[in-house]
Amino acid sequence: MWSKEGTSSLVFCLLVLTALWESRSVNAVSENITLFTLILDRLLDGYDNRLRPGLGDRVTEVKTNIFVTSFGPVSDTDMEYTIDVFFRQSWRDERLTFHGPMNILPLNNLMASKIWTPDTFFHNGKKSVAHNMTMPNKLLRIKDDGTLLYTMRLTVHAECPMHLEDFPMDFHSCPLKFGSYAYTTSEVTYAWTRNASDSVVVEEESSRLNQYDLLGQTVGQERIKSSTAGEYTVMTAHFHLKRKIGYFVIQTYLPCIMTVILSQVSFWLNRESVPARTVFGVTTVLTMTTLSISARNSLPKVAYATAMDWFIAVCYAFVFSALIEFATVNYFTKRGWAWDGKSVVSEKKKERASVMKKNNAYAVAVANYAPNVGKDSGTLPTIAKGGTVDLGKAKADGKAPEAKKTFNSVSRIDRLSRIMFPVLFGGFNLVYWATYLNREPVIKDMVPSN
Repeated sequence: MWSKEGTSSLVFCLLVLTALWESRSVNAVSENITLFTLILDRLLDGYDNRLRPGLGDRVTEVKTNIFVTSFGPVSDTDMEYTIDVFFRQSWRDERLTFHGPMNILPLNNLMASKIWTPDTFFHNGKKSVAHNMTMPNKLLRIKDDGTLLYTMRLTVHAECPMHLEDFPMDFHSCPLKFGSYAYTTSEVTYAWTRNASDSVVVEEESSRLNQYDLLGQTVGQERIKSSTAGEYTVMTAHFHLKRKIGYFVIQTYLPCIMTVILSQVSFWLNRESVPARTVFGVTTVLTMTTLSISARNSLPKVAYATAMDWFIAVCYAFVFSALIEFATVNYFTKRGWAWDGKSVVSEKKKERASVMKKNNAYAVAVANYAPNVGKDSGTLPTIAKGGTVDLGKAKADGKAPEAKKTFNSVSRIDRLSRIMFPVLFGGFNLVYWATYLNREPVIKDMVPSN
């Protein structure tokens, strides 16, 4: 059995050992901090951050790669896109070599302001934002051989030249170009850190695109020449986009197709129904005009016609042709009015008419005195076709003879239009959709130049 004195002595020894271990650990940490402070002070002693590494000896090579955390939105009207990235640069500076217990020194952004860093800028960037909340989002790591890794989080609004001839079945390649602002290729060059497929990585589900699908990205390198400064290295990354057509089918294509079909309903109406067919024609023309204006509001004011413009123009032509077809049918329609039996022929005229033959007496009287009788044999009363009217029977009944009501036959133009217009419109849709939907995007792999 342990006595109370023995237990107390054991506890006391454990406390002493714990205190000694903690003291040793604190001393070790303190020694490491002191050592790193001395290393950093020695690295910065006599260091001139105005001079690039290898000045007068070699060309400074900056290796880069990009991790995309968010892509989009894309603005068609401004022809630009927004991208949020971790932009990483790596280079070697012999002046920053060190020997210590660690191979890599992780540092914050304060150290970055004291050493030389590349003057990289984005050639097609309209606006770039470096995130500073809650502290500047920058990372700096120094290896013992003087290799540095410099990472910063950026949001870039970059230009994206768009060719909208195939809108809304179009494909676009939005570039991101960057390079040194002041140093030419004889001083600073750029290269991708990894192979072409891994130099630009897009995080899954990072897309903020409502109207586009991100098909992929390619990288490359090019050189541009300035007449005054020299030749510069420009790194390029292209993001390939395909527009989603669903919104435009619902908002534009289906209303246009339904409007054209509605305009063709008038071919099945009686050609004497002038008000109804006029309403059909005028309303559909005005509807197509409204759809055309609203479709253009979401696009930049380009000077050429897009695929949607051609579709709307053809639909407009069909609707307007339907209105012209009705005007043509109405022009060739013969109009007549049957005698209503209310006209009274004076006794003097009757006596004069009695001299004529009995078979055509009434026909002549109608021709001379019944106003506004048309020449169409189909619209005249039966007596105008060479028949006779029993006037004695009519007088015995005390009623004037009634004319038969007549109607125009179906126009041959309407019959032809009922077949021709739907067939032509269906053929146009077949050719239009087969042409544009079967197009594949042209994506060329870009290989870095030597």
